[in-house]
Amino acid sequence: MTQFKTAFTIFLSLIVEAFPFLLLGVLLSSALLFFVDERKLLNFIPKHPLLGALAGSAIGFLFPVCECGNVPVARRFLLQGFPPSVAVGFLLAAPTINPVVIWSTWTAFRDQPELVVFRVIFSLLIATGIAWIFSSQADLRPLLQPGMVRLMPAADSSSSNFNSDFDEEKDESLSLLQSGTYIIGEQGKRVRLDQSTWDATQLSQDLVKQPWSYRARLFMDNTLQELRELGGVLVIGSAIAAIIQVGMPRDLILAVGTGPVSSIVAMMILGAVVSICSTVDAFFALSFASTFTSASLLAFLVFGPMIDIKSVGLMLSMFKPRPIIYLLVLAAQLTFVLTFLYHMVD
Repeated sequence: MTQFKTAFTIFLSLIVEAFPFLLLGVLLSSALLFFVDERKLLNFIPKHPLLGALAGSAIGFLFPVCECGNVPVARRFLLQGFPPSVAVGFLLAAPTINPVVIWSTWTAFRDQPELVVFRVIFSLLIATGIAWIFSSQADLRPLLQPGMVRLMPAADSSSSNFNSDFDEEKDESLSLLQSGTYIIGEQGKRVRLDQSTWDATQLSQDLVKQPWSYRARLFMDNTLQELRELGGVLVIGSAIAAIIQVGMPRDLILAVGTGPVSSIVAMMILGAVVSICSTVDAFFALSFASTFTSASLLAFLVFGPMIDIKSVGLMLSMFKPRPIIYLLVLAAQLTFVLTFLYHMVD
């Protein structure tokens, strides 16, 4: 019973801690769709894959969201036709490359300012490198969930494909009791936002011309829809994280944290399992400063915000399992190499 109460307390704390940032991310996501003309933002994105990956990673500084709020914004970037390198770079870097997290890390490690600097540098390098690798996949559709693919701008926007999908939507509309968010498309026909193959980029360009009251209503509908979808995943991920924290003895992780290699690995595992929001994880890492090396603390601060149980659960709303495994392996390898090099020269 005691373990159950502990797990339930951890579960509630994760939800309470993460939900405001998830809400912030969803609000930013909906604002991008209904109030921002992405054509203007896309004009500032470099066409070169490497520079695009770097720009996507740096955009996180303009969107102060943690690993719970970066997923809906990254989803919106893909739906609006942004290059894959930009979306992936933002997905990995935003939890760390933002002013709120930088400030909290500085507050926790005033006596070790190098940790603040290298956290930003390593996060930027890893996110940019992985995003550059993903840019070799010109079309991310094979790696995305079917629901995401249906909402993305069509690679082959032939009239036959569009009409076929639209006919299916038209047949579905015969049902009297049907939920969903609709807009008025061409010739007064209804287009459903969450299931149609409507070109999301064209949709954004058309919506910014509509009255504010109309866009505000769609903004609220879309926000509730994404909260319902991503909130359920967040609850499941938080429950798994709480169970693992209670079921896995922390002493076991601490026991292997004495060596330069094992300590880095242990803190990376701890960062993935504990799933603490990136805005407060520096204070959690500070509690291990007396027993763990600076390199292992840095590994925790870099790897945890990129890949943890909650973020993996949220990423499943975008990606199929295989690309998430790629992200996990690449992020783990790069984090280990960079932090081990930091340990060697420290």
